[in-house]
Amino acid sequence: MKQFSIQIILLIFILTMSNRNYGQDELSVLEGPYLGQQPPGLIPKLFAPGIISTENLEIEGVFAPGMNEFYFTRQVRGNEVKTHAFQYEDGVWKKFMDEPRSGEVFISTDGNTMYLGNKYRERTASGWSEVKSLGPIFEEFPIMRLTASEDDTYIFDERDEIGTIRYSRLIDGKREESKVLNNEFNTGKQTGHPYISPDESYIIWDSIREDGYGNADLYISFRQEDHSWGLAINMGEDINTEHEDRYGSVTSDGKYFFFHRIEWQEGKIEKANIYWVDAQIIEDISPKP
Repeated sequence: MKQFSIQIILLIFILTMSNRNYGQDELSVLEGPYLGQQPPGLIPKLFAPGIISTENLEIEGVFAPGMNEFYFTRQVRGNEVKTHAFQYEDGVWKKFMDEPRSGEVFISTDGNTMYLGNKYRERTASGWSEVKSLGPIFEEFPIMRLTASEDDTYIFDERDEIGTIRYSRLIDGKREESKVLNNEFNTGKQTGHPYISPDESYIIWDSIREDGYGNADLYISFRQEDHSWGLAINMGEDINTEHEDRYGSVTSDGKYFFFHRIEWQEGKIEKANIYWVDAQIIEDISPKP
């Protein structure tokens, strides 16, 4: 009788443990660069399946400069949207952020500022500061994503049905009023989420256009010799699909291109995951002399 009771207790314990909803990050020790993931080739693949890209909804994935922090947005269905982040420390990746989302994260090239649309946070000795305003000249814009170059040129969008991409330079230490980029950028609808490369040699953004593959596609424009911006180039069928492909950026080491893909079904989001691919695709797209 005593042996039978022990077996019942053991069975209950096993069933309880097997039904517990563990996240993959709780079960695995993540070691090595890029959260220990095998790098992709020229065909995009899910980033960190089961860890970052799961059955929940994950978008807006970015590495901070130095490649020691990874930020992304996750919504467990039915719950609030949160910003999550992993940090690489002592050879192991550990989760260090799990908080309500306050904006679309972009980390400045020096790693000290977290841009959140028309707001920002500063890195401190104890972590990130409270959210602050970028100032009056940006408060009027409902910005989704703002990114910045090494020279502190801002590229950002306005959240509306059409979408408008603007820029603002830092001239002699003073921030200029924003200006609208040309029609190569501001054509189509739901245009947004711009990314400017650190050296300002190209800008990547997404938009719904007639020449696209279905829903939103990713586009790129390269800086010309006369410093103007070149034609908008669709990033091609390996990146863009009939689904919603958005939020492109390149890792600070220049090796990988990240974006997310959202799949809709009957007016509801069915899947949302983060993808990565070898950044050689940008060189392949670039017009040759």
